[in-house]
Amino acid sequence: MIRIVIAEDQGMMLGALGSLIGMEEDMEVVGMAKNGEEAITLVKEQNPDVCIMDIEMPVKTGLDAAEELNDYPCKIIMLTTFARSGYFERARRAGVRGYLLKDSPIEELVTSIRLIMDGRRIYAPELVDIAFDDHGENPLTNRENEVLRLVAKGRTTKEIANELFLTPGTVRNYISTIFEKLEVSNRIEAISRYKEKGWFK
Repeated sequence: MIRIVIAEDQGMMLGALGSLIGMEEDMEVVGMAKNGEEAITLVKEQNPDVCIMDIEMPVKTGLDAAEELNDYPCKIIMLTTFARSGYFERARRAGVRGYLLKDSPIEELVTSIRLIMDGRRIYAPELVDIAFDDHGENPLTNRENEVLRLVAKGRTTKEIANELFLTPGTVRNYISTIFEKLEVSNRIEAISRYKEKGWFK
């Protein structure tokens, strides 16, 4: 019997997944979590064979949870709506065994669970294509990286200027260049894109 923990913050999706997987004769859902923190607790308590996790969850994301559970024998499968290379790269570095998109049929998920139990790694073809199309190179210079990290900490243009010994005008130029390179239109989008790519060290 394959023992499974499912983590998904949308209640209806969580219940549906639990019911569908529970119908398989060789699978048993031993725990359901609504965020990454709960998923970690359940994996430590239940010691399941597999943990299926959404990426975008409150308290702690699926990727954060996967990184924290890297040393556990439980095999992690990411189930997400986001076909993004930055997420995919982080998931691979965290030792995730499967990365599937939510619009995949349930049969595909069930088959993937069995294959992963046999030692395989299963990644959605779309993700592999994205990973090869986008090498995930950070286009920002060291100085631009510094500026964006301070933006992410909530610093104002003036505070960034003082901290990096620049004029506010120069900081504004850097921020404008960052937006252009990351193909975004504001600070929040820039931080989000940078995190999504896995460039925050």
